[in-house]
Amino acid sequence: MPLADRIRPESLSDVVGQPHLLGEGKPLRRVIESGKIPNMIFYGPSGVGKTTVARIIADSANMRLHKLNGTSASTADIKDIVSEIDTFLGCSGILLYLDEIQYLNKKQQQSLLEYIENGSITLIASTTENPYFYVYNAILSRSTVFEFKPVSSEDMKRAVRRGFAEISKESGIEYDVSDEAVDYICHGVGGDVRKCLNTVELCALSANDGKVDVELAAELTQRSNMRYDRDGDQHYDLLSALQKSIRGSDENAALHYAARLMDAGDIISLSRRLLVIAAEDVGLAYPMAIPIVKACVDSAMQLGLPEARIPLADAIILLATSPKSNSAYNAINEALADVKNGVTGDFPRHLQNVHYDGEDAVVRGQHYLYPHDFPNHYVKQQYLPDALKDKVYYHFGDNKLENAAREYRAKITGEKDEKGES
Repeated sequence: MPLADRIRPESLSDVVGQPHLLGEGKPLRRVIESGKIPNMIFYGPSGVGKTTVARIIADSANMRLHKLNGTSASTADIKDIVSEIDTFLGCSGILLYLDEIQYLNKKQQQSLLEYIENGSITLIASTTENPYFYVYNAILSRSTVFEFKPVSSEDMKRAVRRGFAEISKESGIEYDVSDEAVDYICHGVGGDVRKCLNTVELCALSANDGKVDVELAAELTQRSNMRYDRDGDQHYDLLSALQKSIRGSDENAALHYAARLMDAGDIISLSRRLLVIAAEDVGLAYPMAIPIVKACVDSAMQLGLPEARIPLADAIILLATSPKSNSAYNAINEALADVKNGVTGDFPRHLQNVHYDGEDAVVRGQHYLYPHDFPNHYVKQQYLPDALKDKVYYHFGDNKLENAAREYRAKITGEKDEKGES
């Protein structure tokens, strides 16, 4: 058995991490200690204790535990578990731990509904994906969602020390493990206890005379600090964190999240998001950011990694330190909302392409005023449909360039601007 299974915790006190759920007085611990186990969904990355906690719950509740994996489970497997209801095997209650529930199709998930609802089966499901997107709503509405988080490197130290102690007990070898080696292992496994213990086992097997130093740990620590799946939550969380950091003018945080995307080799998603940010968050406060970022992105695509990091870093720092405006973003969203809600109307006659006026035409002729024939290349006339003629979508942002544009507009129209100045 792998080390992670040999020293799997048997009580909540032995579980590493998840203090927000399992600490004294915390919600999940209170639920478990009540002895009345509801249907639950454990959401979080792999290797953080979801299966371990499910087993502890089953033992503490004296229930018969069945474990299925959504990647391989069939409807027949579910029926086999259901067949134990009202038998001697299931007399104390049946707890079904369903790992990776997102891989079960809707029909398979529905087959559990009746038994979950009447309490014949208590379901604990786990998923590495957002359950609100991947779990059937009827299951979700009958369950409580608990989010498991990556284990901190500080909490991970307990697992590392316990792992070496267990191997020492089994082999009779005393291991000399440096604090630096422990730190390296804990920081290098991305909050995954299973990978941490796999690394401990590798180090123990490879140690010369029981000595485990940081060099050995660096050689054997799995490169797993990047939890990254281009179709998973981590992908979108990284992109979201990147954009919000740039929007918040924090170039250091933005560089960190960009580095994680680069480290995973995903410069395509990074480049696309930078192009969006240039238009959405910097926008008209510094319009030149858009072509500059496009040039940086094109350079990155031509260069590829590792050199691509340089123009992309230029783009990230430029965007984070530029003035910000989302005025155009808000304006087009509001215009689209009107169109989607059917608030449109016909074109003003003077904006239409030249058409023949029928006999029933109320107004004959185009009557379009050509702005270039007027001072400042401006003449007042209606451009929006009648239903929207007074609608204002765009509001000038409060920055140097948009203030200049606002003042120019007020000058050529002779009207007061949004600040009341003429």
